[in-house]
Amino acid sequence: MKEFFHSVKFKIIIALTAVLIGAMIYSVTTGGYSSGSNYLFEVIFEPVRSLSSKISDKVSTSLDMVINAEKYYNENQQLKAQLNAIYNDVIDYDKVLQENKELRVMLELKEEYDNYKFSPPCTVIARTTNDPYGSFTVDKGSADGIEPGDPVVTETGIVGVCFEVSPSTSKVRTLYSPKTAVGVYTVRTKAEGIAEGGYDLAMKGRIRMSYISKESDITEGDVIVTSGSANYPAGQLIGTVESVQMEQNGLSKYAVIIPAEDPNTITGVFVITDYTLDEVTAIKTGKQPEETADEH
Repeated sequence: MKEFFHSVKFKIIIALTAVLIGAMIYSVTTGGYSSGSNYLFEVIFEPVRSLSSKISDKVSTSLDMVINAEKYYNENQQLKAQLNAIYNDVIDYDKVLQENKELRVMLELKEEYDNYKFSPPCTVIARTTNDPYGSFTVDKGSADGIEPGDPVVTETGIVGVCFEVSPSTSKVRTLYSPKTAVGVYTVRTKAEGIAEGGYDLAMKGRIRMSYISKESDITEGDVIVTSGSANYPAGQLIGTVESVQMEQNGLSKYAVIIPAEDPNTITGVFVITDYTLDEVTAIKTGKQPEETADEH
């Protein structure tokens, strides 16, 4: 303590105190009108006043939070409930919009293909892990009239085929798979071939049209559709030609096809559960035109 009284800090405090007292006495003797003394007071006490104001505000805020904690908690819970209600309304609205879109698509498909029977709109609920060919599962099954071998479509075109069906779900094998082969032809020149998948092409989002006659007129940009079979109705869009090459044996051509739909990005599909065979398909399959495809 003795060291403090002999320190420079103590001497500075004494000096400031003396100046302050002198300024006060001078202010009183001059009637309190000294602008210099007022300025001196402001310079000396402004930091103290500012700090005091900040401390007072902080204490008031802290006391308010302690005293009204329950009130603020209840208000916070009410706001959370209101926010959750808004989120739910948005989700329900989006769901209704999606359902309306699916119903419109179904109506359009039924109008365009009045000889087809479709499943209810199907939602993709799972994708097969580590499957390079993009197989997936939808939320409709045999209870909705779906059977193995039924073609899967969107409003754009063919996606694949159902291969495992339970009462409430169906697994879909896509066009990327080498197990999914379908007869196709070009709309422009009717050049025929077989559309099939493969690992290397699937990695690029492509499929292959094989067994094309080397004399066939097929070129980049040609539209490819199904030629019709017991499993696939004729005229369903497959995709467009990206490139055409000659096979190594020189006896036929092949084409690389960009599919109309990428199964890795779609969220909803329809399944064709039944359709009437057209005349050309009937000849190919050896069935009568009036026979339907529900026998596959």
